[in-house]
Amino acid sequence: MRPSAVTETIAPSERVQGRVTVPGDKSISHRYAMLAALADGVSTIRGYSTGFDCRTTLACLRALGVDIAWDPDRVTITGRPDGFVQPDRPLDAENSGTTMRLLSGILAAQPLVATITGDASLCRRPMRRVTSPLTTMGARVDSNDGRPPLTIHGARLHGIVHQPEVPSAQIKSCVLLAGLGASGTTTVHEPAPTRDHTERGLQTFNAQVASESGQVTIAGGQRLTARDVTVPGDLSSAAFWAALAAGTPGGSVTIDGVGLNPTRTTVLEILRRAGADVEVHVDDPASAEPSGTLRVAARDWNDFSIAPSEVPGVIDEIPALAALAAMMPEGRTFEVRGAAELRVKESDRISCLAAGLRAMGSQVEEFEDGFRLTARRLHAATLDCADDHRLVMAFAIAATRASGFVTILDSSPAAISYPEFFENLCGLTLAGA
Repeated sequence: MRPSAVTETIAPSERVQGRVTVPGDKSISHRYAMLAALADGVSTIRGYSTGFDCRTTLACLRALGVDIAWDPDRVTITGRPDGFVQPDRPLDAENSGTTMRLLSGILAAQPLVATITGDASLCRRPMRRVTSPLTTMGARVDSNDGRPPLTIHGARLHGIVHQPEVPSAQIKSCVLLAGLGASGTTTVHEPAPTRDHTERGLQTFNAQVASESGQVTIAGGQRLTARDVTVPGDLSSAAFWAALAAGTPGGSVTIDGVGLNPTRTTVLEILRRAGADVEVHVDDPASAEPSGTLRVAARDWNDFSIAPSEVPGVIDEIPALAALAAMMPEGRTFEVRGAAELRVKESDRISCLAAGLRAMGSQVEEFEDGFRLTARRLHAATLDCADDHRLVMAFAIAATRASGFVTILDSSPAAISYPEFFENLCGLTLAGA
């Protein structure tokens, strides 16, 4: 069950110093668990995310007959390469769009009928972008006018060539995972590059995937092999500590063991453009998912922006970057365009982010596909985070530079991706006191 509502009050902080590790990468954890569930043999996953969303994926897999054991330092999954069992109840994806979209691709090729539902937020999110290609491949998917719950009638799928309307790693992953269980080959043409964790994960579990010139192709009928894998720390979570350090005079934070996949590191270049001092040490560049140490320190504060072409690579980090912009000296600006996808996340992140930062004193002009923030002196406020984990963390980071106490009415959604967030925030802000 989701944690109960908790009110959190954040005090101003003059200094930020310290070292931290973040939970295992949420995107990779979901994918490794699903691939292990399809693989022949027993897989061990170390560093699996402690976030609620990733626990939800495990619960859905268990309901499909997958044997899963979670010890303090690892998740052990015994795959069912010959098929899942018919679930006796709807699968509950709770708040996890990744669980719903990726698992839909897998289930479309299974000889069963399964319903996937979720909480009120998830059931408002559009799903036609995944149900349409799955229908083209031969599955039948019933929905509530393109929204969850989704009832997936598995079938003998055939490969397709698909070009998503918008760049999306989740759509690409759904189609590739369906293609793994289809006849023939399946190709996804990407309108812009997105994170490649699914391709890397498939190759790690012994599938052949071809990636070149903006397209990814997989041959159906391949059998996956169990693996022992390690999930690096989540760079999207680390981005909040990067913003905290970069937005606080004299601030410096080191994040250990964080994922440094090249399709995810655009955020580091944007931090540099904003004036931060960013140092990166990659431990093993040749590993399936590169990781290493990230150190971010405050140096200067510049106007900065995110180009539409960069948005797919930093869509999850935009709230953290907005928090950084709000912490900057008065008059500094931050602009995002080409990010209409933010309106169909866990909340309408454009409107909700703008409302919260305005309540603290920022000047925010809202566009249909983004916003422009002009830094102003931040002050005390009481905030509603719209049940969105990234907004909870973004507002908490910005609140450290306010002139008074900021109260978040319900901070519990942070546990969706980062249960230890407020404990770590306290440690980093007190470390420099």
